[in-house]
Amino acid sequence: MQTTPLNPEDPLELGDFELLGRIGHGGMGQVFLGESLGGEPAAVKVIKPSVVDSESRLRFAQEIEVLKTIWGPRIAAFLGADADAEQPWLATEYVDGPDLARHVKTHGPLPPVLTAALGAILAEALSAVHTQGLLHRDLKPANILLGPNGPKIIDFGLAAFTESSVSLTAPHQVVGTPICMAPEQAAGVKPLTAAVDVYALGALLLFAATGHYPHEAATPYMVFHLVTDPGTAPDLSGVPAELVPLLSGMLAHDAETRPSLTDVVQQCRSLIEAQGMKIAQARRRLTTHTADQRHGPTSAGAHSPTILWPAPANDPSATEIAPVDLDTPAPAPAEAPPSSPTTLVDPGPSAPETPVPGPPTQLDPPHGSRHERPASNRPPKDSRRPTAGAHTVRHSVQARRTAERLRSAYAAKAPF
Repeated sequence: MQTTPLNPEDPLELGDFELLGRIGHGGMGQVFLGESLGGEPAAVKVIKPSVVDSESRLRFAQEIEVLKTIWGPRIAAFLGADADAEQPWLATEYVDGPDLARHVKTHGPLPPVLTAALGAILAEALSAVHTQGLLHRDLKPANILLGPNGPKIIDFGLAAFTESSVSLTAPHQVVGTPICMAPEQAAGVKPLTAAVDVYALGALLLFAATGHYPHEAATPYMVFHLVTDPGTAPDLSGVPAELVPLLSGMLAHDAETRPSLTDVVQQCRSLIEAQGMKIAQARRRLTTHTADQRHGPTSAGAHSPTILWPAPANDPSATEIAPVDLDTPAPAPAEAPPSSPTTLVDPGPSAPETPVPGPPTQLDPPHGSRHERPASNRPPKDSRRPTAGAHTVRHSVQARRTAERLRSAYAAKAPF
């Protein structure tokens, strides 16, 4: 587990969750590693004070309602939230593993049979989400966590009820991540259908199998032009032959010609069985493969970091673009810089926290110690929220180890 210490201005608690460290941050907020009263680890997402307004609260409240509505073994579980708090927060299940984007960029593409296993797992999970009347609308590698029990889907911040007449975006705005966005979504077509998640899943699987996306360019505007142009086919270079029919169908420009999620599951299953393997075996092999690489050394000799949310530094964040912007002529291909997944979009504030170097210590602090910051780094007591009447701080093994590592990190940076 990789975290960074809390900043002096960070809260120590939100609701019934004690905050132990920082996991990552994005344009809208910060994500902390937290722990419930009963010792359950959680990812606690908080909106930045600078962006808290009526619209951001409304969007956050919708995300909370979505998470209350959906469930399933491949969905990070909802644990608690308060959209009306001074600092609106949302707690979900903590998945101890890297996201798919970071895994592929660190260890390389997945083998075809494991890509098919991932496709079957996620297609089945999305089918359950659709059955509950929802669309994800922002499926991408950064929103798939490779945990110890298999992949899980996170971040339903852009999810929408399929039959809802309420929209949280302006009439001429397009919201989402361009590199995984379906053409009709990029063009602002409404209402959207389940086919948008089929396309996004196809883009995700293409990245898992090759390390690149269907359309890549130097700016999100150029990507939008490529995605919405029916004459520009998705880039399937490097795709293993057995995956080409599946991915070409999922990435079809016309939504009506894409396969259903049930068809995707069946095609993935057929690919796995053609290799003489059962679907359950392929699923277990996928989990073992990602877990082994997560705990093993990387090519640089270091351990790959564990990031929960948001996207890694070179994974594009969600973008809001008005259709009028799409009319801006794109530069000629010869003038565009070489495309690569790392040069798509400047992510700005969506880069994750830099992990604290060194492995977690196994030493437990003396009995009765609290998860506190060193005195030199703590703000004056009168600048913090009063702690009188607060619940007793928990001391699970995980919490003690995390607190000890955070104290060690501060000590290493101290000038004395």
